[in-house]
Amino acid sequence: MWFLLGVIVIVIVLIVFEYRLRQPDHVILGEKNGVIRKRTLPFYPRHFSLAIPTRVHSSVLEIEGEAKGKLPVFVRISASVTADLEHLSALIRAGGWQENAVSRAAEEFELLLQSKVRGFTENHEIENLTTEKLDRYLDSQIGDRVESLGLEVISVTVQTIEPVDEDIAAAMRQRESARIKEQTEITKQNSRIAAAQARIKADEEIANSEHELELNKLDLQQIQEEKQANLETQRVKEDLNRRQLQMELDKKEVALLQEHPELLLLTPQIAKLAEASQNLRNAKTVVSLSSKDFDEETPLMGTLRNLLQNLGQSISPKSKPDSTEE
Repeated sequence: MWFLLGVIVIVIVLIVFEYRLRQPDHVILGEKNGVIRKRTLPFYPRHFSLAIPTRVHSSVLEIEGEAKGKLPVFVRISASVTADLEHLSALIRAGGWQENAVSRAAEEFELLLQSKVRGFTENHEIENLTTEKLDRYLDSQIGDRVESLGLEVISVTVQTIEPVDEDIAAAMRQRESARIKEQTEITKQNSRIAAAQARIKADEEIANSEHELELNKLDLQQIQEEKQANLETQRVKEDLNRRQLQMELDKKEVALLQEHPELLLLTPQIAKLAEASQNLRNAKTVVSLSSKDFDEETPLMGTLRNLLQNLGQSISPKSKPDSTEE
């Protein structure tokens, strides 16, 4: 009984001493039959496993290279890498079965960067060396991961490329300053040209709008004139119809008076003449008939005029004795 209890205690102590809880920022590796595998259980035996931190390793490299013509240049690069979980075997081969395997593999990665940078600078003139060109070159040569080192590349950034010779550096700075000033002046010229083109385009649009407005005004004026002409034509037609109806009415009146002359006494003009004759006895009667009473151009006017002339001729001989008696 005590023996069994002692065995259990020993096993528990061994388990507590041997097994460890896996941390979130570590990857646990184990070896079985010569193959390195990743352990996924929360507990692992520390003497039979390797815990590798998966945090990012960053470094700044200062590399001295040579451009064409054996001109020394200074290049500063910042790099960030981490363990590539898909190529853990390559990471162990590069960094060894140690907890700092990622750091050791990162050192190998730095050597790789140095060789790439020196190869790039040796194939270019010193005035053609730019950070943009070197960035594109390193991105094409390295990519997102280095499978041979078991590393995943987070970033590789070229910070500066400068000649070691101060005179050459000053000359390049002056050239860069002149280039920037020239580019700034070109930008200003392009801005002025764009502004002038915008003004010309705006003036053309305004002129086109004004032209279209004038055309619209002319169209409206033409439509208004056509409506006015149609209205005048309609008025003339109505006036002609009215005159024609009046002429037909006058013709009917004349025909009626010719058939019945006694109806002349019922006309307004004869009524006025009779009234004037009654108020002015023993005197000549003068009756003025204005154009408001009748139209001179009507046949009725001609008939009435003839009647008045005949009436005047008949009255004239009778009025003379009255005047002698007085």
